[in-house]
Amino acid sequence: MGQNAFGQPVRRKEDHSLLIGGGRFVDDHRPDGLLHAWMVRSPHAHAHIRGIDAAEALAAEGVVAVLTGADLKADGVGGIPCTYQPPWPAGTGPARPNTLPDWPALAHETVRYVGDAVAMVVAETLEAARGAAELLAIDWEVLPAVADPVAALAGDAPLVHADAPDNTCFVWETGDGPAVDAAFAAADRVVALDVVNNRIVVAAMETRGAVGEWIDGRHVLTTASQMPHQLKEQLASHVLHVPEEAIRVVVRDVGGGFGIKNSLYPEQILVLWAARRLGRPVKWIGDRADAFLTDAHARDNRSRGELALDAEGQFLALRVNTTANIGAYIANKGLLSPTLNAPALVGAYATPAIHLRVTGAFTHTVPTDVYRGAGRPEAVYLVERLVDVAAAELGIDRIALRRRNVIQPSAIPYRTPIWLTYDAGKFEENLDVAMPLVDWAGFEARRAAAAERGKLRGIGLSFYVERCAGASHEDATLEVAADGRVTVLVGTMANGQGHVTAYAQIAAEMLGLPIEQVDVVQGDTDRVKHGQGTGGSRSLVMGGSAVHGATRTVIDKARTIASHLLETAEADIEFQEGVFSIVGTDRRIGFRDVAAAAHDPARLPPGMAPGLDADNRFQVPGYTYPNGCHVAEVEIDRDTGKPEVVGYTVVHDFGRVLNPLMLGGQVHGGVAQGVGQALLEHTVYDPQSGQLLSGSFMDYCIPRADDVPDFRLHVREDPAPANPLGVKGAGEAGCAGAPPAIVNAVVDALKPYGVRHVDMPLTPERLWRTIHGG
Repeated sequence: MGQNAFGQPVRRKEDHSLLIGGGRFVDDHRPDGLLHAWMVRSPHAHAHIRGIDAAEALAAEGVVAVLTGADLKADGVGGIPCTYQPPWPAGTGPARPNTLPDWPALAHETVRYVGDAVAMVVAETLEAARGAAELLAIDWEVLPAVADPVAALAGDAPLVHADAPDNTCFVWETGDGPAVDAAFAAADRVVALDVVNNRIVVAAMETRGAVGEWIDGRHVLTTASQMPHQLKEQLASHVLHVPEEAIRVVVRDVGGGFGIKNSLYPEQILVLWAARRLGRPVKWIGDRADAFLTDAHARDNRSRGELALDAEGQFLALRVNTTANIGAYIANKGLLSPTLNAPALVGAYATPAIHLRVTGAFTHTVPTDVYRGAGRPEAVYLVERLVDVAAAELGIDRIALRRRNVIQPSAIPYRTPIWLTYDAGKFEENLDVAMPLVDWAGFEARRAAAAERGKLRGIGLSFYVERCAGASHEDATLEVAADGRVTVLVGTMANGQGHVTAYAQIAAEMLGLPIEQVDVVQGDTDRVKHGQGTGGSRSLVMGGSAVHGATRTVIDKARTIASHLLETAEADIEFQEGVFSIVGTDRRIGFRDVAAAAHDPARLPPGMAPGLDADNRFQVPGYTYPNGCHVAEVEIDRDTGKPEVVGYTVVHDFGRVLNPLMLGGQVHGGVAQGVGQALLEHTVYDPQSGQLLSGSFMDYCIPRADDVPDFRLHVREDPAPANPLGVKGAGEAGCAGAPPAIVNAVVDALKPYGVRHVDMPLTPERLWRTIHGG
């Protein structure tokens, strides 16, 4: 086994450059003649713009332009498109058609959330632009606002859009409603639970930014994005109305994405428009206040789940009704999270019938969009809380109830009641491994010991299956230089996961090269011609499989040349650890020597084109289904209500593991974000004024190092049949499993107080009030 082989903990190639300050982020791009932009944003959640007087701002020193929605409209620049609408299952239609309002890059007549941009000041320096923005005189007619999605759907709520009656964006259903109704009618027990999936500010380390340039008749956008090719397509077809070849998108290092950098934002449109209009590059870099106000938020669902069971605790049906806060406009994929990942409601359970109804509500808040897990964590949270409540109300052990209803290996392939067929999975083995690993049987002794210290101790778990990385394709190209150095070009886009290492590890192992001899290029739509980007735990499954296929083609080409050079038949050539040899002899030639010959037409077989370069498009035949079990132990201080996660174990099947070091990092990071949602993070708007009350890190708490527990990760490998690498995707598992495991543990700790449920975030104040009868 080589040092780059599958399963080896290869250290990340990209880290050295980042650690010594060699990273290239958006703000590091400083072309000659650069101008700086500052956005003038609405201080009101809902208001008409009666007029904008820019005279004083235009007269300020260093100001080049003040651009408004009227200018944008006059130039025919389009707004943010809705790029995803939920599929209607066969034989059905929308219960309520989608309402798709225009989202202009600059508001022209009406603003609909605090932070809605109304003007852009462009100046020679950032300080000049920011100062001049204060000089704009805007005449507002302030209007009533609504921030809560349930309140927004009430008949007397202020309308966000005139063409969306009662603020309904859509009503969507999936599953078998009649079968669910029949199961509930026949059920011995029905358990219901209402949960709030709290609104999240993603808080990526690098704030959003964009640099627009007009170069030789082309728009060039340098930005941070997870999906550069999709940005290019949208800018061409929906916004600037130009051919795609007239646009180049360049993404270098990205300081965290987590889904919110999937989508097109107004500022990316505005800097390109301004750069062409003014004939000079224009840069906008958002500050942290911009990030809180204008980055897409996430989650923010209200759900009622009902579980029908028979007298023995067998699941008969699941009924879910969700209200999803869409925000003031529909972000690119704003309709995806509440709908597309509905299959996560199945999880690891053989529930015969499921029905989901989702109502999307417009509110006077910043739009919501996909965030790590994109609907799967919301579904897993509801189901796993509901199962725990059912176990308590039926008097059945939590583990026994899950085992009673788990999908057995003999049922695989398993057709779920919502859309999918599980092609692999030994789900109960996750429980089998986890229970002794965490000493579940010995927990009551730990609970008693904690009580002697004045602490309430609880244990909880979550048990789930994800659906990742399917129904799409990805492209990769390998370029092989004459010295044997390899460049991998791939259509995904790293934003911290370690793609450079992963793709280089695959190619280096297959070609028998040192990993240092493999370079990886992503993010430049001129260099990488096609790509679907990064999201949904798809990159290793899709991009890695595309790299694998391209590398095999390179090897096949090189084998043909090696057989010619060694004067033997291709069938007699074997390739191992970077060397082509004639089977049963000591005659051999290395890959690098073959690469050199590939660039010399005189040394090639007759009719063979020079070079070893190869392209590959991987089209996945189905999804992958990573699955796992998280177990959390918590202690709560009776006097203060402060919770602490004192133990955390993950048992998970990710398929084959390419790099356990990077896999551990992905799981740990996801769990940390899940801990944040469960215990700390909560985006709060004033329900009447629509003002953001948690608009800085003074008011919005993300996890610090001492909030995150030590992790224990046990990996099971059950290869995925749907891709040649056998991998399943790992980026979102931690975020999906952590919130229900932690909340289940906290509710278990609060058993002496008769607590049935507590909504996230489980802050010390909320738990103190719960303990003390608040």
